[in-house]
Amino acid sequence: QVQLVESGGGLVQAGGSLRLSCAASGSMFRFDFMDTMGWYRQAPGKQRELVAIIIIGVSTKYADSVKGRFTISRDSAKNTVYLQMSSLKPEDTAVYYCNANRPRIPGYDYWGQGTQVTVSL
Repeated sequence: QVQLVESGGGLVQAGGSLRLSCAASGSMFRFDFMDTMGWYRQAPGKQRELVAIIIIGVSTKYADSVKGRFTISRDSAKNTVYLQMSSLKPEDTAVYYCNANRPRIPGYDYWGQGTQVTVSL
């Protein structure tokens, strides 16, 4: 199994910053080429959407709405992915979920419990 534990959410004023962390653990956790680990979010009444992911050995991918404001990074030694969020806007308010996916392994798609990010005016 794989466990993903998020932290770092909270309440911040517009224009502020937060850093989310996602620590991965478990006997089945590993990263290989083309695997992905990253962040999605879900606002009330909306579908879950991609925020930023790392495609191992390839690149990173960001939602257009966060480009230039958010940065995803990974500490492979700690099996941890970070999301540095700056210039936060009220529309960034959502529950942020960490995800680990190995597209070549059927069923290998794990989610964290989510962390709330609230941006006030």
